[in-house]
Amino acid sequence: MLRQTALLAVALLPAFSFAQISEDFEGGWDQSKWSIYAPDCSQGGSVSLDTSTGHSGSNSIKISGAGGYCGHIFVGTKQVPAGDVYVRAWVKASNALTNSHVTFITMPDSSLGTNKHLRIGGQNSILMYNRETDDATLPDLSPQGVGTSTGLPTGSFQCFEYHIGSDGTIETWLNGDAIAGLTVGPGISNPNAQQWTRSSYSPKLTGIYFGWESYGGDANTLWYDDIVIGSSRVGCSGSQPTTTARTTTTAIRTTTVVTTTRTTTPATTTRTTTPVTTPRTTTSATTTTANSPAQSQWGQCGGVGWTGPTTCVSGTTCKELNPYYSQCL
Repeated sequence: MLRQTALLAVALLPAFSFAQISEDFEGGWDQSKWSIYAPDCSQGGSVSLDTSTGHSGSNSIKISGAGGYCGHIFVGTKQVPAGDVYVRAWVKASNALTNSHVTFITMPDSSLGTNKHLRIGGQNSILMYNRETDDATLPDLSPQGVGTSTGLPTGSFQCFEYHIGSDGTIETWLNGDAIAGLTVGPGISNPNAQQWTRSSYSPKLTGIYFGWESYGGDANTLWYDDIVIGSSRVGCSGSQPTTTARTTTTAIRTTTVVTTTRTTTPATTTRTTTPVTTPRTTTSATTTTANSPAQSQWGQCGGVGWTGPTTCVSGTTCKELNPYYSQCL
């Protein structure tokens, strides 16, 4: 595609200033920029460039995710802006979310510890966030909390957006509509975020990866297209420059263009924030001892591999929902 550019301004930028990342995959899949991410193990999942399916144009990234944890597979980038992070992706899923816990976006988060993640996925048939260290969910998986989120439609591309703030703010939109249950932060009232707000949280994302991970037997096929990562929201119809980079010199020249913003990254500068690949599970990173407090209502209390609390607060009991997940109800 012919891209016309016109020089409008020249400016000096400080080191490590962030340029918006945008990718429509019409030029193919550049694996040096969009790398595969499959920590710990990978059995059955795959990533490919689909040249017959796209939200705009004809190309997209296809994720074939297998059932079970080792069937996970992701593709993404370590180029993440400091501070506020806004992400927009058009997502097409073959199968609807079920009661099982799954992830379709995972983000290594250094504030949670080595190789720990902030995850976006589903459970109880709704979209939800999951914080790996304490297994907190947003929203609470109570009947009221479930009612404040929504499922992910299948069979066509959906515009999924979210905002992660360094102060703990989370905002989420589906096709431009805010999802109340997936909104939390300072000054924001969310009565269905008690699990999430029981501990302070200041995210420090070091990567953003799109794909599939299942903690039960759910398999799924998803397509991702027109991905934008930046420091401000672009919306579902936002601009989509096709080349992106992170500037890393102390003073460089950048050009503002009419139809496409191009920022050149020196080839000699790289980021080295690769997460240590230690085993990752859906449970809390701490092992519960005999004197650990009882799990709160709606929290996890059992399942295959679970090492957290197995007793529930007074008035609730631990009930098995599936072999991988029991909940205080």
